[in-house]
Amino acid sequence: MYSEIAANKRRTVYIMFIFMVFVGGLAWLLGQSQGNGVMYGVLAGGVIYAIIMYYSGSRLALAVNGAQEIQKKDNPRLWRIVENLSITDGLPMPRVFIVDDPAPNAFATGRNPKKAAVCATSGLLQIMDDNELRGVFAHELGHVKNYDMRVNMVAFALGAVVSIIADFILRLTWFRGEDRDNNQIVLVLAIVAAVMAPIVATLIQLAVSRKREYLADATGALTTRYPDELISALEKIKQYGKPLRVQNTATAHFFFANPLRGHNITNLFSTHPPIDERIKRLREMGTHA
Repeated sequence: MYSEIAANKRRTVYIMFIFMVFVGGLAWLLGQSQGNGVMYGVLAGGVIYAIIMYYSGSRLALAVNGAQEIQKKDNPRLWRIVENLSITDGLPMPRVFIVDDPAPNAFATGRNPKKAAVCATSGLLQIMDDNELRGVFAHELGHVKNYDMRVNMVAFALGAVVSIIADFILRLTWFRGEDRDNNQIVLVLAIVAAVMAPIVATLIQLAVSRKREYLADATGALTTRYPDELISALEKIKQYGKPLRVQNTATAHFFFANPLRGHNITNLFSTHPPIDERIKRLREMGTHA
């Protein structure tokens, strides 16, 4: 389990490094094609937007999914499981929410453990027994413990900057005057990069999200010392899972399992790894524990 956790952290670092190099290269092309003043202005705007989303992202995730905060008396079973896992992980007790939705799912949010919140759907509470529910929330608190919300928000921020830079390159190139067309090679590279950048940025964001799901699975299994709880929960999700009634692509990566309708053509465009692969890795961890 420890080796799996370490490996997933390393992979995330590699992916984030590639992401930052990609953003830097795109910014350089913007500077070369439009001037450094434009580049600095666009970067500043992207950073400001990212900071706003970083601090408001948790509240937005809870609001758009219709999450209602509860206290211990409202659902003692869920509260007790989250409380016991928090003690085991050495984490502050997060705020606890429930979404009234028959789709079995859960998510965690918050930029650090002191600001964390966890949420279960009513459908999850109905189909999971206590052991399975413990496995699910060990996973969700794994996200909190690993600061995954912060990692995801940094990835989102970089993606936002990429989209803003790409948009500016295309718009400014379209309206540039003939007197500035003195470096056609850079101009062509900038246009090609601007067209491809949002797609590449999305793929990198999704790759980060999938790696953090594997990491949360490994962390959750380490917390309970019993991977079969999480395996059983995933098998039920595979059998009974369905999309949420309210679809929101912006918060899909927060959830325990993909909450969206339909299936992607390839795993490259999924916020979550395949459930079968998650189960396989957990069984391998259990074998080597």
